Amino acid sequence: MLNHLMSERRFAPLFCSQFCSALNDNFLKNSLGLLVLFGIGAAAAFSPSDGAKLNTLAGVVFIAPFFFLSALGGELADKYDKGRVAAAIKLGEIPVAAVAAAGFYFHSVPVLFAALLGFGVIGALFGPVKYGLLPEALTTEELATGNALVEGATFLAILLGTIGAGILVTEIQSRELVVGIILSLAVICWVSARMIPYRGSAAPTIGITRNPLSSTFRLISELKTEPRMRVGAHVCSWFWLVGALALSLLPVMVKGPMGGTPAVYTLALSVFVVGIAAGSLLAARASHTRPNLALVPLGAVLMGCAALALAALAFWIVRPVADIPVAEFVSSKRGTAFIASLAVLALGGGLFIVPAFAAVQSWAPADRRARIVAAVNVINAAYMTAAGALLAVLQIFDTPLWLLFSLLGIATLGVAGIVMRLWGQEGVRDIGAVSFSSPMP
Repeated sequence: MLNHLMSERRFAPLFCSQFCSALNDNFLKNSLGLLVLFGIGAAAAFSPSDGAKLNTLAGVVFIAPFFFLSALGGELADKYDKGRVAAAIKLGEIPVAAVAAAGFYFHSVPVLFAALLGFGVIGALFGPVKYGLLPEALTTEELATGNALVEGATFLAILLGTIGAGILVTEIQSRELVVGIILSLAVICWVSARMIPYRGSAAPTIGITRNPLSSTFRLISELKTEPRMRVGAHVCSWFWLVGALALSLLPVMVKGPMGGTPAVYTLALSVFVVGIAAGSLLAARASHTRPNLALVPLGAVLMGCAALALAALAFWIVRPVADIPVAEFVSSKRGTAFIASLAVLALGGGLFIVPAFAAVQSWAPADRRARIVAAVNVINAAYMTAAGALLAVLQIFDTPLWLLFSLLGIATLGVAGIVMRLWGQEGVRDIGAVSFSSPMP
């Protein structure tokens, strides 16, 4: 099914457009962080303390538009043809990329922040279009696979954006190359979006709310009236919370108790991405005719246990005197235990998110699907922002790393119990359908 979807116009252009856009987002965020943290070019005036604050602010600037504009994106996607809306949004991404290119060329932090805000706006508007298109373009049997490909590509973009930023900004330092990559990715996004087939409007009579905040609160309120989708929204948001915290704590873990080099961090990030992709594809394989909800609590248990394993490593491992290179790290007991725990955490995440989000998409009425996705995106952003703020407070008070991972693991195991209680009947129904060895249709 993977090759089948990737070769068809109903899916391939959407996949290409969202992947290139996610790659541009992550390349920009990581490059901005490197500029301010390492004082490159015009950013050299910032102290290390200021650089850390600006790096945190960058995450807030990017995620803020999701609170305010996701609902507008959902209304536009339901009122108009989603293919046309996607092409229009991606056309608007080109001037934003041009601003980012100028920021990189002149090493201007304020300009790069403006571009980051612009990419956040594009992402907030495009999210409901992207996930609203999938159920229209794919059959119920294909929906889990389509979501697996999209989620895997998102984390691959995080990996490539991180590695690419490190190489191009701190090592090669070629402004022209960076500018060329940013603009090329934006143009590819737009060209791909123009190739998305038109399928007509889902709800042409709805109005567009002028006040984005009121439409946001209304969508969330409407979600409360539909218990399955309300629960599904919070379940999906827990995955993004765990992912955001894991990615935030990963460099601390590598640099701290693991005693790894930057290359070890890149290896760990790669393991995380591959684990998410593997879990997503396994979830798609086990969802033959519909999203397999039995995998959701299973994924939560794996994530929770893996987080507790990482907590144990952070508690017991004593940091070596000197940093450990990659070859020595992977052959050591600490390295093996760390990589295995991280892989299980990521694998559980893939098993958790793919059937949960595919279920929400399939349950949503066609004429409201994009707006429901928009409401889920708002809740995702709220979870990630709240978790980031809480983590920042705990770190200010020097909360030990092992306790942070312990809290995350215990809470995730609690989520597994909640999912079993709320989705127990449907989950038990799907247990018999869990088969990872069957060939994908």
